[in-house]
Amino acid sequence: MVLRKPRMVGGGGDGMDVLQYEVLQETAAVLARLGRKLQDALDGLAAFDAAPPAGWTADDRDALVRAAGEALWYYVVQREVMRIPATDAMLRELGVPREVRLRMGLNRGPSVW
Repeated sequence: MVLRKPRMVGGGGDGMDVLQYEVLQETAAVLARLGRKLQDALDGLAAFDAAPPAGWTADDRDALVRAAGEALWYYVVQREVMRIPATDAMLRELGVPREVRLRMGLNRGPSVW
């Protein structure tokens, strides 16, 4: 999303246009950071499934699923705050596994955040 800096017509504005611009800029940056964290969590889970490291257990995989579910939750909440529609399409586009969707929410164990 590309945002242009607002122009203050007449120069006598109260600065709200600039404030709104900065708020939009920050919410977009937060969404981008959360999207990267979600993708990293999904990539970590996919890498584990492709070649589980020696000595890892089902609990280790479960922790990856929980972390991905928590990352998904933060990402979806931020999208909703920004009123971005089509959550189902986003889930399909990112290839979010069903088990991660079902675990979406705050992690009950130690948080990865």
